Amino acid sequence: MLLSQVRLVVSDMDGTLLNSQDQVSQEFFQHLEQLQKSGIHFAIASGRQYQSIAKKLSSFIDSITIIAENGALIKQGSTELYSNTMGRELVKVMIEHLRKIPNIQIILCGKESAYIETDSKNFTELLSEFYTNYQITNDLYEAIENDILKIAVYHNVSSEKHIFPYVQHLEKDLLIKISGKHWIDFSLPDTHKGKALDLIQKRMGISPSQTMVFGDYLNDLEMMNQSYFSYAMANAHPKLQEVARFKTLDNNSMGVEKVLKQLLSSLETSLST
Repeated sequence: MLLSQVRLVVSDMDGTLLNSQDQVSQEFFQHLEQLQKSGIHFAIASGRQYQSIAKKLSSFIDSITIIAENGALIKQGSTELYSNTMGRELVKVMIEHLRKIPNIQIILCGKESAYIETDSKNFTELLSEFYTNYQITNDLYEAIENDILKIAVYHNVSSEKHIFPYVQHLEKDLLIKISGKHWIDFSLPDTHKGKALDLIQKRMGISPSQTMVFGDYLNDLEMMNQSYFSYAMANAHPKLQEVARFKTLDNNSMGVEKVLKQLLSSLETSLST
């Protein structure tokens, strides 16, 4: 496969496109502008809320596709292309179950807002990085009347060690994704980044062999299988590194930008021959 065949680039955000200070590099924006001039479409795929992603990439918001909440919501600019919401009874049952787990924070991730019960300043400051729009409620049950896309749960030490063992038995009914060191996400079984990417590929008439993806954690696994040019960051979870076909530098060494530079160089070469 040749890099010059690529027509769609998809990147995760945290631990991938963003550095440890949650920043997007100016070099990336320069590369993105060149990619678009070359006819290559860009999509961002994140467990983050749509509004949070849009804020990070505001200057390109109308020309990129945003896959938010691990694939539960897809938007092109402000136009919704797809969404998959959880039933109210399911959300209610999950709240009941999750409340039995010690030392966690539960976030109901809605289309327009996230909902939490705590007013802890430390947690709301952390949350606001990922969920620009959030509301504090006295009881999460009050929020289930809204369109809930996903339930996110936070543990300040390790989601894999301190949350997953309590919920592993639910995998037959829900898609459970360890989406970061501190985070674990619950969504409907058919809701993940891989399905969202498949929908975009079909909509645009682009094949996996024409697709490049970047990721770092377990919520990126299905997306890797939808692309020939699948890249795991050097800081990626070991299981993701096993699945990805290629590897690049870590997120603090601009691993995404390095490969995009190679892609642009390949495109220039193909045009000159």
